[in-house]
Amino acid sequence: MAQVLATPGVYIKEESSFPSSAVQVATAVPAFVGYTQFAIRDNKSLTNIPTRITSLGEFHQFFGVGPETKYAVTADDDTGFKVEADPKTKFNLYKSMRLFFSNGGSTCYIVSVGKYDYEKGVELKPLNDPAEESGIPTLLKFPEPTMLVIPDAVLLEEASSCSDLQQQMLAHCGVATKSRIALLDVFNGDTARTNAADDVVTAAREGIGINSMQWGSMYYPFLNTTIVQGDEVNYGNISDFAAMITLLDAQADALYDDKAQVIKDEIAKLKPVTEEDKFDNSLHQTLMAKIPLYKAILAEIKNDMNVLPPSGGMAGVISMVDGEVGVFQSPANVSMGSVVSPTVNLTSKDQEDLNLPLNGKAINAIRSFPGKGVLVWGARTLDGNSQDWRYLSVRRTVIMIEQSLKIASEAYVFEPNVVNTWVAVKGMMTNFLKDQWKQGALAGATPEDAFSVDIGLGSTMTPTDILDGIMNVTVKLAVTRPAEFIVITFQQQMQKS
Repeated sequence: MAQVLATPGVYIKEESSFPSSAVQVATAVPAFVGYTQFAIRDNKSLTNIPTRITSLGEFHQFFGVGPETKYAVTADDDTGFKVEADPKTKFNLYKSMRLFFSNGGSTCYIVSVGKYDYEKGVELKPLNDPAEESGIPTLLKFPEPTMLVIPDAVLLEEASSCSDLQQQMLAHCGVATKSRIALLDVFNGDTARTNAADDVVTAAREGIGINSMQWGSMYYPFLNTTIVQGDEVNYGNISDFAAMITLLDAQADALYDDKAQVIKDEIAKLKPVTEEDKFDNSLHQTLMAKIPLYKAILAEIKNDMNVLPPSGGMAGVISMVDGEVGVFQSPANVSMGSVVSPTVNLTSKDQEDLNLPLNGKAINAIRSFPGKGVLVWGARTLDGNSQDWRYLSVRRTVIMIEQSLKIASEAYVFEPNVVNTWVAVKGMMTNFLKDQWKQGALAGATPEDAFSVDIGLGSTMTPTDILDGIMNVTVKLAVTRPAEFIVITFQQQMQKS
């Protein structure tokens, strides 16, 4: 409404000289869903409440530490002994968080679906239960996360349960939000491919179906990491001491002859660690020094505990790449921190079917290269047959641009649907896209080659659209794409001098 001038005097009127600007949204904020030791802040429960943290210290403060994974030790004719974890005591979230931060991760969200339950283990329903608003559905009210990661998915009892959860992750990203991507792991991804009916990669591809493929990226194989250190493993991780004591006694007899009984008396002191029977560090150190087999058993347990699905580490890699270069840079040809090797060594021949399958469901390989270390060697989404969305960097770049312009355009809702508003909207979007072009997100020698913004009556709108209160804007983008295959051609020529 125009100002009514009634009293003589001087009046000041300020007018905006510059158009509104768009701010780039965050691109590397994963949301982790899983089980924790506890979930409390300020004496209030954080169970199924997405909580933003920026460090492992904050995770410890609000969610505690890792689970007490238990192992059974038995005799083996070939190797002398073998260890086997109790599956109900295995939970991956905490170790995956450590892998995330060691690979450059920073800000993330944690959704704790409950405390460690060593009677039930990991269950599908708490990880995603719309009826109870547990797990994934709790993230619908939080727009900031751009990635969804559930490392505990591979701990479900059945491959079908893991696939069901992964389908729900893809639906959340591609249908419910359209603003984030799912980082997925292959069920039993620590085992090699067989190219038969029980092939783990084939099962993973068949299990996830065909919906929302562009909103997910899957990685194979699992990783041998250094997340769990030697001093974190002791006899408290043993569930049954009978077979282990027998093995240790036999080695004591072989090593110490007449003095073996003294060592065996120490071995007999081994018992489960409880609130009443505390961990005896002196006993532990004695056995470490005197019985090589005891040390070897704990080393094997540590190695098993360090086998992790790659999704947590990949969330960290993506965060690092986004921070150092930008969301348009493919998170590939990057080394992974705190990783010794992949559990399955892949060759270029092995990767052919992973990267270019007939059904298009590309699975990104993590490979070990001599002199380079462990590298991420794939940059595709699961929608490998799509020219538009086969590359993860393209999908994530477009998400960033869409969300940034969407938020900036909300300022124009209910503004007059006339030329002045159209010019302002076009100017705002053009300035933002020009900045993205300068940074390298859009390809082209000039801004005109990289993008275009169209808006106006007769161009993107009809008179009926204006009567209906609709403002149509068409944005075309030339998003940069990775050079996935570099072909160098050599040809001999005649001597010229």
